[in-house]
Order: sequence, then structure tokens, then C-alpha cells
Amino acid sequence: MDNRNDLWRHVDASKERFIELSDRVWAIPEVCYTEKRSVAEHVAELRHQGFRITENVADIPTAVIGEAGEGGPVIAFLGEYDALPGLSQESGVARHSEIEAGGHGHGCGHNLLGSAALLAATAMKNWLAENKLPGRVRYYGCPAEEGGAAKAFMVRAGAFKDADIAISWHPSSFWEVTPPLSLANTRADFIFTGRASHAAASPELGRSALDAVELMSVGVNYMREHMPSDARVHYALLDTGGIAPNVVQAHARVRYSIRARDLPGMLELVGRVKKIAEGAALMTETTMEMKIVSAVSNVVGNGPLEQALQGIMEDLGPPHFDDADKEFARQIRATLSQKDIDAVWRAIGVPKTEAELADFTVPLDSPRNPAIGSTDVGDVSWVVPTVQAHAPTVAIGTPFHTWQVVAQGKMPAAHKAMVQVAKAMAATGAAVLTDPQLMAAAKADFQKRVAADGGYTSPVPPEVQPPLTMSTGG
Repeated sequence: MDNRNDLWRHVDASKERFIELSDRVWAIPEVCYTEKRSVAEHVAELRHQGFRITENVADIPTAVIGEAGEGGPVIAFLGEYDALPGLSQESGVARHSEIEAGGHGHGCGHNLLGSAALLAATAMKNWLAENKLPGRVRYYGCPAEEGGAAKAFMVRAGAFKDADIAISWHPSSFWEVTPPLSLANTRADFIFTGRASHAAASPELGRSALDAVELMSVGVNYMREHMPSDARVHYALLDTGGIAPNVVQAHARVRYSIRARDLPGMLELVGRVKKIAEGAALMTETTMEMKIVSAVSNVVGNGPLEQALQGIMEDLGPPHFDDADKEFARQIRATLSQKDIDAVWRAIGVPKTEAELADFTVPLDSPRNPAIGSTDVGDVSWVVPTVQAHAPTVAIGTPFHTWQVVAQGKMPAAHKAMVQVAKAMAATGAAVLTDPQLMAAAKADFQKRVAADGGYTSPVPPEVQPPLTMSTGG
């Protein structure tokens, strides 16, 4: 039973509302766990579309679930809407031009991500109702993907316990099934406490917490030579102990992001970093407290779902970009280095062209070398068979988490990509819902992979609560 044309018709019938939703969220960029206005926009649209709404999911004020339909399997569409700090940028301007000095911006395209996922969920809801079919559609509005691990907390709270399949996507340079590769990641604060004193008159009485932070940094740098090549460790200073150099700093705080290919490897690396912090405290005669802020697992792939999505994306084809879309993409590419552009091409393993915007579908079996980050979709993929797509919302070569992404985030090319990927997601959901063999194959593949890796254990310790104040250093 081929339902794609009907589903695509439902997407086209609603697309203007969701393009407007995406643009409104673009205009109110809110960072990790502060997305009050953004979630309000999504709640209003859920209500308008007739979804049953659950707010404050997992005790997170900016997390929401909308459900529609009755009986049958549950198809989950995952959306996001958090922005990034320091990336304020005018739309449609191919030069760095802040709207607000130091303000936030949607440098990862999550304004598009949430809107397209909700558009797909709405189209599938309407298609189910039109055909009087059993089945439930859920939209998960997920905040704080950028380091806050909201989905990991939502998984731990049981928000996905009865979902059958999860589908998501992410803005990209290409039209492809997302490679199921990501790094498990822990964010942890290391808080050092020493003793203040007069740095000139009585330095021997002081014990510097800032010295401890610096020694920890040296130790971690030496560790880098002796950790897996695909692991990553980065840090940010949150508290340097004050601005007076003539006072020995009695307090200091540094936040580390510790990543590795899988959860056991990441937890081992976290333990090593902790030992270095303990050593720094020993050397400086300070005390150290380690506080986990958030943590996410690596992504578990699903062969049957990836093959099904690939077939749909090949039949649907990439968005159709016009000359105006390509001209603005050329202007953006003029702000990039050749290294930026070459790195993106290397990630997908297909022959390089001079195309400004992707006009082809990346083969599922291409020899990819993707740049690997972390995502809390990983935790969902450990408890629900999950598949993701990439859609070309930006000029080829655009590095993410930059002003160039923000500049393109409400342009016609981005809108075309979000509508096209909504069609692919909705069609995939319907394919699973109407094909018991595909559903069974996806679940069997999921169970095999999870069992082979020893099952799922949340990377978030049970005592750690959602870090609702992390954007303010809390």
C-alpha cells in the first residue's frame, strides 16, 4: 500500500503554517532550557491542530508531547527548538551582521527542525483520520539538545516507554539518511575550593582554586595523547575566582565535555578526567567536587528503518532550488574557506561537484567519513527503534554553529528543505504503520543491537536532575 502521495498532499496543505512557525521561532532564539516562548509557539500549534497535549514532561517546563489518534502503534516524531549563544545574525545577509550584540541565534537550525517534525506529525495525523486507520502520532517537543540532554532525562522519566518507532531529522548540507554515528558525552563541572589570602603580603597562607583548574587543564592535555583518536575533551571556564590578582582565588569552576564512541568508553574517560582533577586538588591543597550536569548516549542505528527511509528519499528527491536560492548560497560560500567546503564533501564520500545546494540523494552505502558530534537522540535510539534524515537547509560547506547557518535559517531554500523532509518523515511513519513486516524487522534489528551492547543504562546518574539553570552557569 503506497500512501506517499496522500501524505505529501497533507504536508503541502499545511506547510505555510509551519514555515511561519519556523520563522517565529527563528526570531526568538532561546538557549538551553530557557525556550519558554518557543515551546509556547509549538503548544499553540499543537492545540490548533487538535493534538492532546502533555506539558512539563519529565519535570522540564519547556518539554511537551502532543498526541493524536487512537489504538495501534505509536509513531514518534522528535522536534527541537533551542538556539545557541552568541550567534545573533540578520537573515538573508551574507556577512556577519548581528541583530543584537552578543545575542543568541539558531546556528544549528532547530527552528526548522521542530517545525518540520511537527508538520510531519500533523500530516500523518490528518492522513490517519482521513483513512479511519488505527494508530497514534506523537510529537515530542524537546528542548536543550545543545548540551542539556533533555531527551536523556525524558527517556529516564519513561516518556518513550510505549513508543514503537521514532523519526527525526536535522538541518544539513545534504539530502540523506543520517549516518547512525555519534559520540556518547558527559558534561561535568569540577568545582575547586581553596583559601583566600593577600597574594603579596601572605601568599603562603593562600591555596589557589584557580591554580587547581590550570593544573587540571595541563593534566587533561597530557592525557589527550593516551586516549582513543575519536574521543574528544573540551572545557569552558565558568568561574575564575574573581578579577583581583592580588587576592588568591578561593574558588574556581570549570565545565568539561567528555566524549567517546560508546557509553563504556565515555564512562572510562570520565573516570580518568576525574582522577586528574583529584590530582590537581592534591597538588594545590584545595578540595574538589565533581558535579554531573548532563550526559547522552551514542546513537544506535536501525537497518530496516534506514533502508525504508532511503527508498522514500530517493523517490521523493531533494528539494527543488531556484536561481535565487543558488545565488544566495553562492554569496554564503564566498564567506567560507575552501577547507570548510572540502571537509563537508569528505564527510559524505561522494564525488565533489560545484553545486551550491545539494541536488542529489547521498547513497546509503557511500563510504562516509562524517564529522561526529553528540546528540540526545542517542538515548531515544536505545529504547525505541530510531531513524533520522538530513535535509539541505544550507549551502554546501556551511559549518554549523556559525552565523552563516543563522543567516540561512529563514530563507526560501531552508523552507523548501524543511517541507521536503517533512514529507519523507511522514511517509516513513506511514510505511511502518501499515507494513507489519517492516515494523517487526525494525524491532528485531533494534533488539539485536541493544542486546549486543549489553542493554541500556542511562548515562545520567539517578540523583542528577535536568539542569534548568545551566545556561546561566548554574
